[in-house]
This record gives sequence, structure tokens and C-alpha cells, in this order.
Amino acid sequence: MTAQSTALPVAPISPASALSAARIAAFAGHHAEQCQIEVVAETGSTNADLLARVAGGAQPVLNAPTLLVAQTQTAGRGRAGRAWLTAPSAALTFSLAWPFAAPLQALVGLPLAVGVTIAETLADFGVDVQLKWPNDVLQNGRKLAGVLIETAPAPDQRGQQDQRVWAVIGIGINLAMPEQLQEQIGRRIANLPAPAAQDRELLLGSLLSGLAQSMRQFESQGLAAFVERWNRLHAFAGQQVLILDQGETLHEGRALGIDRIGRLLLQTDGGSSPIAIMAGDISLRPKEG
Repeated sequence: MTAQSTALPVAPISPASALSAARIAAFAGHHAEQCQIEVVAETGSTNADLLARVAGGAQPVLNAPTLLVAQTQTAGRGRAGRAWLTAPSAALTFSLAWPFAAPLQALVGLPLAVGVTIAETLADFGVDVQLKWPNDVLQNGRKLAGVLIETAPAPDQRGQQDQRVWAVIGIGINLAMPEQLQEQIGRRIANLPAPAAQDRELLLGSLLSGLAQSMRQFESQGLAAFVERWNRLHAFAGQQVLILDQGETLHEGRALGIDRIGRLLLQTDGGSSPIAIMAGDISLRPKEG
């Protein structure tokens, strides 16, 4: 899924491409035994659906980690409120709601851990990818997958807040994006190689298994367990990059990697030591020339 500001008409999906929650669960195995798995033919946004259920504004209310897979998503969202463009059967679009017994600030860096998990899972399918700070997965320099994480406190049965924070982890992986849509997006993107995309339930089950393990590891060890792994997958390690805010260059320098709290370390020209860039609505681009 790729962030843009326009929408694309959605055609009905064929019954032959329907996904099975039972098969996804079977492939996920024991690591995801506590997870509920739901598949819907179409929805606006899997993230929005799960956030509404966390807040108690939609039924059924969440009481366990839940994977929601949409065969068609018509109003997916990206960073800074941008729309995610996709087409029926052109991408895997899903969200995982996971409760953390930790304060909100402890979840800083979670998108980076999720990126590592996606990359390592795809490697098991023979797909070599790299990570772009803070939340993109690239193949040969083109965007293959994106991550959007939103959080919400969990109300208890009396309407009071309990001690958990729910993270709703939205993921989109391009499978076969039509040429017309790529032109609408305005840049070339990557599609998952056909052998890896052949069995979507196997891929979803493997991703769920990896994510379930990573969420537990993140809760117990924090981002520290993922920093070295992320840096090994860094798409722009040692390269000159620009840090942009709404098209305006904020910083320019050599990307070194991330630190223990997920900040991008940037060695600027003439700087005696690297500066640390916090994730937000800023974006990173490789410097041309």
C-alpha cells in the first residue's frame, strides 16, 4: 500500500480469492494460539475497525490480540492522514491489534521492530528486502510494504481506563499493483515475487507467527532487541540522504543507522558528532547525484 491523497474505485473480489481464517491460524501455529483471526471481504480501514473495537464503540469489543484481514480495503490510511491506494487482490491489507501492559512511551520504536519482523519473515520466503526509516519495506529501492501503528488506551467494563495500551499495527504488502494504479501513485513500486505471493494464507500465517513472537519480545526487551537487526537491513546505510518536512529540507547528511530508541543517526557535513532525528511526519529521501 502506498500513501497518496486520492481514491480508486473498488471492484468486487472473486470468490476464488477468498481467504480462510482457519488456514491462516494453522500456518501461524502455536506462537499465535491466543490470537483471534478474522477475514472480511471488504472494509474501509482495518486499523479504524480495530481501534473502534478497542474503544468499545463497535462490536465485538476486543479482549485478545486480533488479526483483521481485509480482502479489499477502500479507505486505508498512511502517515499524516494520507490515503493508501490499492486495488482488489493487489495487496495484502491487514491489521493486528495487540495489548501491551506498558505505558505509551514504551512503544516508541515499535514500527521499527515490525519492519524487522516483516523483513525476516519475507527472507524465509526467499525475498530479500531492506528497511527505510521509519516504517517502509523496500525491494531494490522500491516500496514493497508499509506500516502504520496507532495506539489507544483500553477502557475497562466500568468505563475507566485500565493499565493496558493497545497498539493497532496496520500493514500493507504489494502483490500485483496494476500499471494504471502505479501511474496514479506517481512512482514505481515493488510487487512481491509470485512464488512468495502464491499462498497468501501461508504468508499471512507466517507473518502473524513472527509478529506475535516479536510483540512479546518487544514488551519484555524493548527496541534494544531489534536495533542491530534493523541496522543490518538499513536500505541507506552510509548513503547521503535528505530529511524532509512537507517537501522542505530540514537536514542533509550520511545515514548511519538507528539508536537504542529508534532515532535515525545522521552525520551532517562539518558536524563533529551525529544528530539524532525523531520520527514524525518528516520523510527521508536519498540524495540524487
